[in-house]
Amino acid sequence: MSYNNLLSNTESGITTITINRPSKLNALNQETIKELHEALKAANEDASAKVIVLTGSGEKAFVAGADISEFANFNVEQGEALAADGQRLLFDFVESLSTPVIAAVNGFALGGGLELAMACHFRVASTNAKMGLPEVSLGVIPGYGGTQRLAQLVGKGRAMEMVMTAGMIDANQALSYGLINHVKTQEELLSFCYSVASKIMRNSSVAIGAAIKAVNANFTDGVNGFDVEIKEFGNCFGTEDFAEGTTAFLEKRKADFPGR
Repeated sequence: MSYNNLLSNTESGITTITINRPSKLNALNQETIKELHEALKAANEDASAKVIVLTGSGEKAFVAGADISEFANFNVEQGEALAADGQRLLFDFVESLSTPVIAAVNGFALGGGLELAMACHFRVASTNAKMGLPEVSLGVIPGYGGTQRLAQLVGKGRAMEMVMTAGMIDANQALSYGLINHVKTQEELLSFCYSVASKIMRNSSVAIGAAIKAVNANFTDGVNGFDVEIKEFGNCFGTEDFAEGTTAFLEKRKADFPGR
């Protein structure tokens, strides 16, 4: 499948999706959001794709924000629809994928770009990365889940400060906050993400999907995460991956998981 604003390639079990709008610092417009939904959905349904790595083209930006020109003249109803549709199509969608998604943050991740990185299952940033939610400087607030996910990741106080000041933090500060998992040079960034992906691929993709669902449940209003964990734990016992994993352990060999 070809895209106007993305590059997507699957090799050795890893799908790399690159947001490719370098002249706009990979800013998210509505077309790009829809294409990301399609590309992520296709990768999630591809049995050969075990891990997804999401990054931006060039060395300046992962995603430098949303394309403000698209919504500068919106009214209240249009603004609400913009946030609701974006969360449904992309941000909530990527968070709930059963295939692990690693954000390779290769530069600026601002506004919608940081919101996209936060929706991924975890984040690795380059040493030149800068992250922030500058929306209040435009008279608006983050609308793609940023107020919720940032507080979950870094705590309420730090989230409040980042949102209220509209400032940026660098990669080392983001690491100390727990916003990202690792910091690597630009040259090391993708290869490191691929090495982590290789470790993930050794394990049961079915069990990983169940674990993602259980972890996410803890952050869903009205859902008891412990109950979801119990249910998903039990479901694993009915899978071919469980049979293979336990048999391989008892036979002292490496498991060869059938997968999803």
